[in-house]
Amino acid sequence: MSDLSQRVLSIQSHVVSGYVGNKSATFPLQLLGFEVDAINSVQFSNHTGYPAGVRGQVLDDTQLQELVDGLNANNINHYSHIINGYIGSKSFLTKLGEVVSHLKSVNPSLIYVCDPVMGDTGPGLYVPQELLPVYQDTILPLADVCLPNQFEAELLTGKKIESEEDALAVMDIIHSKGVSTVILSSTELGSDSHLVGLASHVKDGKKTVVKVLIPKFAAAFVGTGDLFTALSTAWLARTGGDLKLALEKTIGTMQAVLARTMQHAHAAAAAAGLDKPTPAMMELKLIQSKQEIENPPGGSQAEILHSK
Repeated sequence: MSDLSQRVLSIQSHVVSGYVGNKSATFPLQLLGFEVDAINSVQFSNHTGYPAGVRGQVLDDTQLQELVDGLNANNINHYSHIINGYIGSKSFLTKLGEVVSHLKSVNPSLIYVCDPVMGDTGPGLYVPQELLPVYQDTILPLADVCLPNQFEAELLTGKKIESEEDALAVMDIIHSKGVSTVILSSTELGSDSHLVGLASHVKDGKKTVVKVLIPKFAAAFVGTGDLFTALSTAWLARTGGDLKLALEKTIGTMQAVLARTMQHAHAAAAAAGLDKPTPAMMELKLIQSKQEIENPPGGSQAEILHSK
């Protein structure tokens, strides 16, 4: 059994080329001191935004159990954290619940970080509707940290977010399922220039709510949610659960990565004589951002709205 204090099992998608899912999460987590064991829920050639589509394989629930059986048999199943990202089938998500329950029995202090990837404002739902009750009834009660976007938070709770008060109420509903930390990774409550991020933590009857303004980029990126979840996981652990500081560190790195990605993409498009960057040019520049992952730039100031 590993005696390492920070060891993550990350169950997400994988792409051969580019940065989404485990490819987006693993490098930052490793740089920030975590051993990362990755289970790839899918293995695709590239992300789904490419014009010629994807090729590859999808892991099923039986294959997930086989991998966990191997970890159990070799006594290498002791984790400090589990992260899940995109999961496309009800049977796999149900099996994930069983896996999390089992691994929490192995290590009762294990922290389960759930990114309930279901859709977004605009595109709508991009997983089968039948996954929603599994997230609501099976996954949320197991989760210690949940990081939905606004669309996903509204789905999980059945409540619309049209104001900051609505957002706080939605986070309270998710808390009521047993989730101690809720991070709304983005909401549409901001302005043309900013998104609003909100986070809430409840422990021993004490509640802390934090708000942060996130500068908008005039571009659509892929893999940013997976990166956000990985960075949030790492910084919550490294700061001892300091929600304000963890958000500031996470967003500091996010902004640096996105700015570098935009700069590179526009330069590459101009050099190729294109009006706009291709999906390949817009892949996150993670390797080039090693320094900003290890030492997040300052400038992202979060505000404590409530602490009592």
